Amino acid sequence: MKLITKDAEAFLEKYLNNPSPTGFEAPGQQLWLEYIKPYIDEWQLDNYGTVYGVINPGKDYRVVIEGHADEISWFVHHISDDGFINVVRNGGSDHVIAPSKRVNIHTPKGVIKGVFGWPAIHTRSGEDAKLTPQPHNVFIDVGADSKKEVEQMGIHVGCVITYEDEMLVLNDRYYVGRALDNRMGGFCIAQVARLLRENEIELPYSLYIVNAVQEEVGLRGAEMIAATIKPHVAIVTDVTHDTHTPLIKPKKHGDVRTGKGPSVTYAPAVHNKLLGLIIETAEANDIPIQREASSRRTGTDTDAFAYSNGGVPSALISLPLRYMHTTVEMAHKDDVKNVIKLIYETLLKIENGHNFKYF
Repeated sequence: MKLITKDAEAFLEKYLNNPSPTGFEAPGQQLWLEYIKPYIDEWQLDNYGTVYGVINPGKDYRVVIEGHADEISWFVHHISDDGFINVVRNGGSDHVIAPSKRVNIHTPKGVIKGVFGWPAIHTRSGEDAKLTPQPHNVFIDVGADSKKEVEQMGIHVGCVITYEDEMLVLNDRYYVGRALDNRMGGFCIAQVARLLRENEIELPYSLYIVNAVQEEVGLRGAEMIAATIKPHVAIVTDVTHDTHTPLIKPKKHGDVRTGKGPSVTYAPAVHNKLLGLIIETAEANDIPIQREASSRRTGTDTDAFAYSNGGVPSALISLPLRYMHTTVEMAHKDDVKNVIKLIYETLLKIENGHNFKYF
């Protein structure tokens, strides 16, 4: 069973390089949908852009596997008389990494290139030596001399801004790029759909492969689509932190490493019987897993599915990631493969009408 083919990696590169900021996910969703169409029986698109494919439609029992499609970004917030642009976050963008980054400003006239500027080190002495990037002081320079010139380019307040960094493979071991959080989840569930079709698996239930929007601003796409599908089970995949890179404390943030397998989470929203089935599946198929615990909420689309429709048994399978919410997010190839395998094998264990009640 080939978990990741050459064609799949070519799709992954194209998919990761495509900008799909929160609220503007349509181009990435179209790419994803075109890729999975050969592996599904039908598909649907909701009003805000969440896309899902269905395998074996029409069954009374509905199972969801889900990732989210959006990436963090910025909005144009203010244009100065001198032609400099101030920004506000669209999702959890990290202002610390912004200075010196190249950006794409998406306008009605097309993409306009710009850079996040920052005062040179020579100019930061005395009190200015304490100057650090903050959301209110980072700014973009598009090479314009005035507000009027910026506006003539097609740039206006509300234009969305993405980083231009693209995917690379590091040491033939790591996928690197922006937006692995969580388009890598969309990639994984697409591979599950491919494997089910190629292996001619006949599921006893309807499987919904969901690529949700607007996770980065509060799980909004998942909230909407959970109400539409009304699933009986939901397996969500997202990313989690590799806590063994410098400056992170495993005692505080949990003990997770890239290359050691997917991480499963214990949390109130995570259904214990579904989680137990996932862990049993991992052990039976020699899939390495790691474990972590979340206080109160997972902060992922798991929460949105779990607390929808009177309660949906839900679980979270996470891909360990280095440098989350930067332009150099890193995921180990082996972990990606094992996320795919774990979801695939777990689906084979779920029965039609599977009873996840505790007693």
